Amino acid sequence: MSALHRQDGDLHLESVRLADVARRFGTPCYVYSRAAIEASWRAFDEALAGTDHLVCYAVKANSNLAVLGVLAALGSGFDIVSGGELARVLAAGGRADRVIFSGVGKGEAEMRAALAAGIRCFNVESEPELERLDAVAGALGVRAPVSLRVNPDVDARTHPYISTGLKGNKFGIAHDRALAAYELAARLPNLEVTGVDCHIGSQILETAPLEEALERVLDLAAAVAARGIPLRHVDVGGGLGIRYREEEQAPDIRRWCETLARRVAGTGYGLVLEPGRAIVGNAGVLLATVEYLKLDKGKRFAIVDASMSELIRPALYEAWHDIVPLAAAAREEAEYDVVGPVCESSDVLGTARRLALAPGDGLAILSAGAYGMVMSSNYNSRPRPCEVMVDGARAVGVRARESVDSLFAGERTLD
Repeated sequence: MSALHRQDGDLHLESVRLADVARRFGTPCYVYSRAAIEASWRAFDEALAGTDHLVCYAVKANSNLAVLGVLAALGSGFDIVSGGELARVLAAGGRADRVIFSGVGKGEAEMRAALAAGIRCFNVESEPELERLDAVAGALGVRAPVSLRVNPDVDARTHPYISTGLKGNKFGIAHDRALAAYELAARLPNLEVTGVDCHIGSQILETAPLEEALERVLDLAAAVAARGIPLRHVDVGGGLGIRYREEEQAPDIRRWCETLARRVAGTGYGLVLEPGRAIVGNAGVLLATVEYLKLDKGKRFAIVDASMSELIRPALYEAWHDIVPLAAAAREEAEYDVVGPVCESSDVLGTARRLALAPGDGLAILSAGAYGMVMSSNYNSRPRPCEVMVDGARAVGVRARESVDSLFAGERTLD
């Protein structure tokens, strides 16, 4: 993350000292860099200059209104998977005609809201969904623009929980049924077929699977056109990974976009992309404070105030996040497992980390801008953390920390 750097031993995000953020807002606390978010989105957009395209940020990666507002101001599109995400995009100033609605289980109320808002396209994932959307659109007296999400049966070579393009996954329409599904969509009177969509997974570090999926999708698009069903766009999804560990190498965004632009040149198709993690992942950190240092049978634990309820990725995926001190300390390093206070053995944020620690020290858990706060929970009745956006030399609170009272404000006891 280029916005993250040390100055006189202290960790900074842009021009803000993160230890000052921790003191002002408390911990745990998510902190995001506006400059890093803008730079990552522009990397996609500028690499596709001269190509008809729309970069649709995947809202599920981080749905904070400030994040969405920054992207809306750049002219971003948005890839949503729920009615709640649509409401967030609109509240943040996003344009409905730049919204793509993905997801396998869209409800009728969500369809109605999206049609009323005038979204750009539904990425439809099954034949029954086509029929439901046709009925909802007919009842409203409109035609629903649709793109079919096709499952190309391509291995994304990523964690199985975030692989979405194999035939055993729940996502998309099987490639061998796609032509028949397009013919069904073309027959339904309240649908307008506009494109084809594909998304094979997340945290993809090699572009070869993406290129294989693209070829299968373009072959399908040609076959669909040969049946007299013209398509206007090809949606290649998202999935580009980021660098979490030193030994990892993230794909080059510009090179991948240039590959896409060359491949669709002359086809007449516009391009739609749905990056999420690649835009916000390395733009955010989670701040934590060391509560206790514990020695147990020769193993050292650093018990911190952040946990799996704030950042579930390590517990869910065995994901790695680098953990670094907010301030350099003249102490001897030791090897620690960094763990949280939640009553689960899986509440581990990092294992075997060499750190020089004392109780009260501040830590930063890096690369936490994607799938962090959006996947947080109130497990163990823990209030969710605050969120802060750094903009140059200022730090702005963009979500207040939840109070304990708010956790049960909607509940009641029996009379």
